[in-house]
Amino acid sequence: MNDWWQVTFPKGRQSLTIIDAHGYPVQIAYGEIGTGKPLIFLHGMGSWSYNWRHSIQPLSKYFRVICFDAKGYGFSEKPVSRREQSGHQVIELERIIRELTDEPVAIVAESLGGLVTLAFAQKNPQLIGRLVVVNVPIFAERLPHWGMSLLAHTPLEIVQTIDTLRLAYLLAPFVREVMAIERRGVLFDPSILTQEDVYWITYPFIEFPGTLTKVAEEIQIAAREIENFQANKPNLLSNIQNNLGAIQCPTLVLWGEQDSWFPASHGEKLHQCLPNSKLQILSNCCHDASMGASQEVNTAIFKFLQETEF
Repeated sequence: MNDWWQVTFPKGRQSLTIIDAHGYPVQIAYGEIGTGKPLIFLHGMGSWSYNWRHSIQPLSKYFRVICFDAKGYGFSEKPVSRREQSGHQVIELERIIRELTDEPVAIVAESLGGLVTLAFAQKNPQLIGRLVVVNVPIFAERLPHWGMSLLAHTPLEIVQTIDTLRLAYLLAPFVREVMAIERRGVLFDPSILTQEDVYWITYPFIEFPGTLTKVAEEIQIAAREIENFQANKPNLLSNIQNNLGAIQCPTLVLWGEQDSWFPASHGEKLHQCLPNSKLQILSNCCHDASMGASQEVNTAIFKFLQETEF
């Protein structure tokens, strides 16, 4: 199968080095296409740049579109020997953006990526010109999926052993089938998921040891954040919620009307908390909006950036 990076970006898959939240250098995989103002796409948990495959080409006609894989995801480095702390993604997002451009960016971020971006916008208002967030777990009260709950309660040593033994590679057909079933569950029209989609969605888990470990680690961080939030202990989730009013840049909130993970009422609440925001509910759309409602998402992004003169 043709390499997705080479097919999608003129220079294929590129890499940059940042200093991560621990102070160590890590390699970040990214691709870019188009010219103009920088438009950065940020994926959600367990995903990678491929999730934005339906938005890259259409929007690259008007912007310098950049997709990158966050540390631990996709084709980026996976330093499994170092345990992550809550909020590390926010620090690393800033360092990635500073490496890629010297002007304010527009960020389009989905799910956990949206939560990271909201925190980033609060801390770095000078670096962000426009913001689009899609189906964000900003008011999450629990992990939304049984598989996440399973990984949240599995010791990382066990997950790392599975990675080291490359069981996902040995059981590749089974892994692809299970993940296909789960992906169809977050699509309004499950039939649009192709075999090629399944191949690339699962590729990092099957081919790159460490992917499952890092995703499990992020899920466990998320679970602790939710537990601390419910127990009124210090947590990043509360900090982000309490400082939403500090985000002054024009913001578009997109939400799937049928999102069973985080209901559309959360989108309405987020819109009310953001002083310079617009809300658009996506009909016939579940949690995976970047695939399941790509045309509507692309149109909304372009219209929003045009109206706000980005």
